[in-house]
Amino acid sequence: MSMPPQPPGPPTPPPPPPGGGFPGGTPGGYPGAQPAGVPRPAELLNRFLARLIDHVILGVVYVPIYVILSAIIYSGFSNSFGEYFIFYTLTAIVQAGLYLGYFAFLESNRGQTVGKMILKLQTFAPDGVSKPTMQQAVKRNLYSALGVLSIVPFIGWFFLGWAAPLAAIIYIAITLNSDQPNHQGWHDKFAGGTFVRQIG
Repeated sequence: MSMPPQPPGPPTPPPPPPGGGFPGGTPGGYPGAQPAGVPRPAELLNRFLARLIDHVILGVVYVPIYVILSAIIYSGFSNSFGEYFIFYTLTAIVQAGLYLGYFAFLESNRGQTVGKMILKLQTFAPDGVSKPTMQQAVKRNLYSALGVLSIVPFIGWFFLGWAAPLAAIIYIAITLNSDQPNHQGWHDKFAGGTFVRQIG
C-alpha cells in the first residue's frame, strides 16, 4: 500500500550575497560603503587632529632645545656663516630624529601615538590585525623627518626645511581623502599598505 503524497516543504532560502551577507559585498549595502560601527577607516579630520596633538607635544620638547642651541651657538647680533651652518645642522638633525623616533617608536610598539590615543585611532600593519613593524612605522612616517633638509645652506634654511614637510602633508591629505573606502595616504601605501582605523 503506497503512502499518500506529502505536501511540499518550505522553499530553500537563497544563499546570502557575497561579502559577509551584505548587498553589494560591503557593510553599507553598496560598493565602497563603510561600516556604521567600529573599527572603521579613520576620517581625515580625526587623523589631522591626532597629528596636531602630537606636534604640540613634540613642540613642547623641541622648542627648549632650539632655544638652548641658539643661545650656545650664536655669539652676538652678527653671526658667521659657520655659526649658521652649525645651528641649522644641529637643529635639523635633532628635529628629524625626535619627530621620526616619536612616531615610529609608538606606532610600532602600541599602534598609537598620544594623539591617536586621545582620538581613539590605531595604526595597523598591512594584515589589518597586528601593529606595524618598526620598518613599516619608519617608512610611513619618514616624511616627518623632511625638516632635515634645513641642513642645506640658504635654500634649506629659509625654504626647504619647512616647505618640503608641508608639501608632503598636503599630498598625504589629498591621497588619503581620495582613497575610498580605506582612507590610505601615499605614506600608508609606501609602508606596504598600513591602515589607520577608528576604534572607539
